[in-house]
Amino acid sequence: MTGTRKAGFRAVAGIFAAGLLLGGAVQGWAQGSVAAQQKPATVPIAGSKIALAAPVTYDNKYELFGGFNFQNFQAGQDLRKGWIKNLGVGADYRFDAGTTPVNPNAGTTSQSPTTNGTGINNRPLVWLNTGMLGAQYRGPKNQYVALNYHGYFGVSHGTFDKSFRNVNSNVDPFSATGLYTNRTKPMAALGGSIDFNVSKKWAVRISPDLILEHFGTETREFVGVSGGVIYRIGKR
Repeated sequence: MTGTRKAGFRAVAGIFAAGLLLGGAVQGWAQGSVAAQQKPATVPIAGSKIALAAPVTYDNKYELFGGFNFQNFQAGQDLRKGWIKNLGVGADYRFDAGTTPVNPNAGTTSQSPTTNGTGINNRPLVWLNTGMLGAQYRGPKNQYVALNYHGYFGVSHGTFDKSFRNVNSNVDPFSATGLYTNRTKPMAALGGSIDFNVSKKWAVRISPDLILEHFGTETREFVGVSGGVIYRIGKR
């Protein structure tokens, strides 16, 4: 097992453990506060705008998630990492963009007002469009926190040439920079998520993943973490 894979598993396990501890602490504090106060139960007045919040029942059929994602993807074979019921079927779409280090490539570009023949920007922009399908399982849960486990598998299309401008005709910019050529390759995301409930339908989600990709000559592992909000809809 590689160091990156071990780090990915540790990151996922650590966030899950923190979610469980936080959920238990919040629930215990709430129960202790109620027991200490021992106030008689009250019933909201009919027609009043003040009422108890609806309990989180997790009986939704679908949920929508949107947020931001970070992953330390490697944009070339030899380049450094640089940028960025309870069981159900899941679909996942991700767009990741960022800059990446490249090999020194002076003389790659032709003489022009913008490049002056010095080469391609040493932090060019690259991006991935990824679509995956898989399954998600909802694990331990209470009114405050829920843990989910998922596995998604699909393909990702990488665009690595958007910074190639005014390239000399006798130079291969991909070889000069060390970047991959534009290609579509398999990708998987294995991990889970912690949902911090705001209401019955809304929650804040943190989702660590172990990312597996095969853009180069072997399968490589990276750590990805996304965060955002989910909205639960439908009813089972």
